[in-house]
Parts: sequence; C-alpha cells; structure tokens
Amino acid sequence: MCALLGKTLEPRHATSATLRDGAGAVIDRALALWLPAPHNATGEDTLELHCHGGRAVVGAVEAALALVPGLRAATPGEFTRRSFVNGKIDLAQAEGLADLLAAETELQRQSAIAMAGGAFSRQVEHWRNMLLHQSAALEAVLDFGDEDDVTLLPADFEIGLATLETELAQWLARPRAEQLREGYRVVVAGPPNAGKSTLFNVLVEAEAAIATPIPGTTRDVLTRPIAYSGVPFLFADTAGLHDCVDDEVEAIGIERALDALDRADLVLWLGPEGAGPAGAWEVAAQIDRSDAPAKKLARHRISAKTGAGIAALRGDLIAAARAALSGPGDAALNERQHMHLRHAKRALSAAKHEHDPLLIAEALRVARLSFDALLGRTTTEDMLDTLFGRFCIGK
Repeated sequence: MCALLGKTLEPRHATSATLRDGAGAVIDRALALWLPAPHNATGEDTLELHCHGGRAVVGAVEAALALVPGLRAATPGEFTRRSFVNGKIDLAQAEGLADLLAAETELQRQSAIAMAGGAFSRQVEHWRNMLLHQSAALEAVLDFGDEDDVTLLPADFEIGLATLETELAQWLARPRAEQLREGYRVVVAGPPNAGKSTLFNVLVEAEAAIATPIPGTTRDVLTRPIAYSGVPFLFADTAGLHDCVDDEVEAIGIERALDALDRADLVLWLGPEGAGPAGAWEVAAQIDRSDAPAKKLARHRISAKTGAGIAALRGDLIAAARAALSGPGDAALNERQHMHLRHAKRALSAAKHEHDPLLIAEALRVARLSFDALLGRTTTEDMLDTLFGRFCIGK
C-alpha cells in the first residue's frame, strides 16, 4: 500500500495523499484514512481512500489496488458481515442497516435507523436479562431444593414471567416491517365506469391507468407505489366488479380484483353504497357529473376530474396509514424477528402453566434461545448469505 500512497499514515487522521499506479504515474489526489483494528466499524484493519468519483479515476484506483498481493474486491455486504462476525453489530442491527440501504421514504428511513442503531437489540438484551434472573431463581430451587430458604420460588416469579410475556405481546402487535417496506396497500374498487382509473391516476400522480368511458377497460390489477409526506403507499386499480360477465379475460380480471380486495389494507369503494367489502371507505366519486350516483354516508365526496375533495381524501389516507404503520423512529419487526419473538412468547406461556420445575426450566431455555437467535448468536450460514447478499458491493 505504501507504493500506492507514497507515505505511511498516522492512525485515525485524514491525510492528503497522491495515489500512484505501479509505474509511479499519478492517479489522483485523495484523502486517506488508516483505521487499525479493533476500534473501527469492521473490527479489522481498514484503509479508506476518498478519491474523486469519476469512473476513470475509480477504475484506475481499483486497477492499482488489484496489483497489491492478497487484495481482492469485496463481495456484496462483506464489510457488514465482517462487522457482524467480529461482534461490532448484531444480526438485528445488520437487518436494520439492510433496510436503511433500501429505504425510499422517510418513515422507512426512520424505522431502519432505529433498528440499525440498536433500539430493538437493547430491548432484546433487556428481555434476556429478565429471563436470566428468573432462570437463576428457578435453578436455585432445582439445585438446593432441600434447603428451607430456597424450597419455593420467589413470590414475584410468576409476575416476572407475566410481565415479560406482556411486553413480547405488545411488540408482536406492532406493524410489520414488510408492510412498511411495501407500503400501505390501498385498492380502488367498484363497478365499471365508476371513475376508478381516473381516481387512481390522480392518487399516484401519473397517467398510469387507461381511463375511458368504455366499460371493462381495466382488465388486470395495476399497482403503483408513491409516498405522501414520507409515508409509503401502494395503490391498486382494479377491474370493474359486476355479475354479468361473458368475456373470459374480464372474468379473470374480476377474480384478480377480488383477490386484491382481500389483501388490501384499505378499500376505496366507488360502487353502490353498502355494497363494498367490510371496512371500506364509501367514496362518492364523479361529483362533477349531474348523473353521478348519490351516497348519503360517503366518507369523501370527490371529483378526480376537477380535483374537488382530493386533498381531504389524501390527508385522510395519510392519517390512516400512519396509524397502521410503525410510528416515526419505531423499530418494525421483520418476518424472521417476528417468528423468534412469537416462539419466545409461546415458551413463556407454556412455562406459566407448568408445575414441574424441570419443565419450567426447559421452557425458559427455549425462550432464551429465541432471544439469542434474534441477535444472531445462533444462526446458519445460508441465512447470513441471504441477508448480506442484499447489500451493495463495498457495504
């Protein structure tokens, strides 16, 4: 590396350096930062080169580095994986960092920052310490059961387990990371010519769907992601719903529309009042038309053509999504984390209903293993390969 830099570097001090290739020709003027182990992000010796970002410069630097014996390009996520292996971060923090790299909205960013910053990891450590305290009290009974002062479990033993189980239940009830990542799913539905595609285009702020007076124009479910005020949404336009279907393609479109309704977080119903799915918002659309169907209890009265009522509808959607998704700065659990937390809660519930101290101890051990798995203390190479494969080269 000295041949490339032409000088030795003082640890943890940014130094101006002239980068040269193997023939001594100047590549670039850069900043070099030498970060020796173990006090850095990866726990290993690290050299950072802050060069100019042009492709030619970066390519020349990479070519010069490739000539250094023992040096190779990093694989996707390798630096973060080394941080995990060397104990600089745990698995939950690594997953948060992966979500941060993929974040496209402010709400996603804030949730990922909380997870990557260790908010959930600290909570898991707290639960694990609580469980260890309970386990220690139980082991005292198992080991010294003949002694008068420890023959019974502490009076607060069951209370401690119940408190821990309640906290786990509260976290399990939180909105999921997958929903935050995909967006709050809103489906626009109703019969043909109800104004669905026109409203969909207004909501996604693009001419994404073909909107015509011809019934049956929309044949499939069309989705578009968008963010309002930092909140992610996934809007879906659907085929017009009606019973008299002679066209096979249209019938398939209606079937897919019904499936979309089942998977929706919210349905905007533009059809006859009361005919929509349970929980749908009644929307009186096309209020600019004199022949538009009337609705007595419409939540919103709008005209996608003139824009009337659209701002109020959008504000209402933002409020509903914020209530359904994780709050700003709250860590949201992914499927893996949710599964292990669910297993821990199930084990605690089993422990509460056992009378044999040995069976209680086994249930607490299972819960403790679930907490360890949450932080990556017991994991598999295949799972790690999948996680760190999501990262970009050099991260």
